[in-house]
Amino acid sequence: MSTEVTPRVSGATSGTTPPDAAAQPRGLRAGLRRFVEAAVTPLEIDDVLDVFHPLRAGATLRGRVVAVRRETADAATLLIRPGRDWAGHVPGQYLRVGVDVDGVRLWRTYSLTHGPLSDRCLSITVKAIPGGVVSQHLVHRVRPGQMVHLGQAEGDFVLPSPLPRKLLMVTAGSGITPVIGMLRNLFSRAEPLPVAEGVDIVLLHSALSRSEVIFGEELRRYAALGWLRLVELHTDTRGRLDVADLDEIVPDLDERTTYACGPVGLLDALEEHHAGRGLPLHLERFKAVTLAADPDGAGGGSLTFARSGTVVQADGATPILDAAESAGVLMPSGCRMGICFGCVLPLREGAVRDLRNGEITTAAPGDGVAIQTCISAAAGDCHLDH
Repeated sequence: MSTEVTPRVSGATSGTTPPDAAAQPRGLRAGLRRFVEAAVTPLEIDDVLDVFHPLRAGATLRGRVVAVRRETADAATLLIRPGRDWAGHVPGQYLRVGVDVDGVRLWRTYSLTHGPLSDRCLSITVKAIPGGVVSQHLVHRVRPGQMVHLGQAEGDFVLPSPLPRKLLMVTAGSGITPVIGMLRNLFSRAEPLPVAEGVDIVLLHSALSRSEVIFGEELRRYAALGWLRLVELHTDTRGRLDVADLDEIVPDLDERTTYACGPVGLLDALEEHHAGRGLPLHLERFKAVTLAADPDGAGGGSLTFARSGTVVQADGATPILDAAESAGVLMPSGCRMGICFGCVLPLREGAVRDLRNGEITTAAPGDGVAIQTCISAAAGDCHLDH
């Protein structure tokens, strides 16, 4: 048992704190903040905290790479410890990852390859694409300890509850990444959920060769344990999957709910096939990235506002906020100094330059990278959600 004793304060009722005493800590904190602000000028306190405590609550969401594990010759899994404001995810979802490459901040989307973990870390598995600036950087150049920028989890390519009695998962190449997150979550308990609930899972996966199957050993182990039926198609010996062969590969296809992720051609063929037979199908499509940013931002570009369809031409030296308002677009705004974040809008596609430091931020088609329009100028054609 512990006893709490309230000390007496001279001149006050026992257990009561004088008003001036309660105010002292606040005054000290305010004074200390003014002192630190003066010491770090022209930087702000948050700039200093970003160096020493970048994962703190309230900071721009980032993550520290904890480990990099090679999966195949051109694919690697990154284990990332996110900042305090990471809100979690459901297996099958994806997130945006931003990296700085040669002075340009580039954003791409990657599927989360696990269920929620006890240490709050998250993992993504990236396949290096020939000519892919971000994928090559993440697979071959990133090392433990480096920081990346993060968005919150998004997407509805997730399994329902309760599970369908029969599932077919069709994946190809790196399309296995959202599905492996689902499977790991289902199998990460003493009695795997599909086994306990009698769920029948068939995984049909296509890859260039046996050695190119991402998570190949893990998937084969699941199959050996009887947790799923694995059908591997290696295109170097058999060729690409033809959806006309599905009935032969999966005789009870009409009884299964299908989840598919992979190249556009495969997904289009599956969509047409399943629609023609009235079969349930859930798709996750990866976007091709074809961005070109003006590295200096001097050329500016067009600003397209999604909801109104308004298009405004802007030079590379005028804040997006000012250029839009001059053309009659009603914009959210605040301090106009990059402090209050009252002007933030999602950049769905394009590139902008930070007028304070010249930093380029890009967004692939469909992304929603938050930018401050009062201190950002067009560095190419931009599409904004407003």
